[in-house]
Amino acid sequence: MPNVKLQNYLHLHFIVFVWGFTAILGELISIDALPLVWYRMLLASGFIYLFIYIKKISLIVTRKLFLILFLSGIIIALHWITFFAAIKVSNVSITLATLSTGAFFTSILEPIFYKRRIIWYEVVFGLLVITGLYIIFKVEGDYSEGIIYALCSAFLSSVFSLINGKIAQQYNPSLISFYELLSGVGVITLYLLGITFFGHEAEGFTVSFFQLSTSDWLYMLILASVCTAYAFIGSVQVMKYLSPYTVMLTVNLEPVYGILLAVLIFGNSEKMSPQFYYGALIIIGTVILNGIFKNAKKRKRPPTLHNITK
Repeated sequence: MPNVKLQNYLHLHFIVFVWGFTAILGELISIDALPLVWYRMLLASGFIYLFIYIKKISLIVTRKLFLILFLSGIIIALHWITFFAAIKVSNVSITLATLSTGAFFTSILEPIFYKRRIIWYEVVFGLLVITGLYIIFKVEGDYSEGIIYALCSAFLSSVFSLINGKIAQQYNPSLISFYELLSGVGVITLYLLGITFFGHEAEGFTVSFFQLSTSDWLYMLILASVCTAYAFIGSVQVMKYLSPYTVMLTVNLEPVYGILLAVLIFGNSEKMSPQFYYGALIIIGTVILNGIFKNAKKRKRPPTLHNITK
């Protein structure tokens, strides 16, 4: 009988590879960040609803939970909009390297969110992340707008993860994801409708908004189905067989896979100065070290129920 743990570990690496490919698709899709996220959330919520329907998962939620999921959906929509905006104004490498600062934001917000004391090594790692970010800013000043967008995206990702961390242990992950995606696309729809009727005539829901090229439709379907719906459901499945520590460390390889893919696919437009890679290595290495320290600390405590959201 094949090693189930090994199979799931390889499956997890494939999922992280798929997440890294998300940034590549963001570069390949020609439309702007806002309509791109609208299509992604709309299609992905449809795919996840199909999964929920097949699995006969109940969609009944309390009013309080719906409000939390509604807020979380808005945050993830803004996270994706700033993420793809960063790619559009800079490139994949800059975006993914800067997005790795999400762990730094989490180390700041988590003590506030969960009302715990600040841990000394989180402060040290935070300073290392700032150092890596400073190096990138200094040598890649032409991409400053993209770096700022990516920083906003990283911050929003951290907030979203902290919210989901409190509810994901109590409710079905597919249900949570469905309502969050549906809420996000609903808010974006209202915004676009407002622009359509009260804003500039060239913006909002125009004829060109729905005129995607064949390649854009193909990339969008891959983004919504494989990179969003499948990757989310698959990541939940592998967590049944792998430790949270293994999952967390593997997920941190996402920017590495993404940057390597970008260099292979886009060539010279993604090749950065050596100093950029020094800065990116400091950030990614610090994130991995943070996970190692946290895991060592948790091993000293009685076992508890863990969950990782992406």
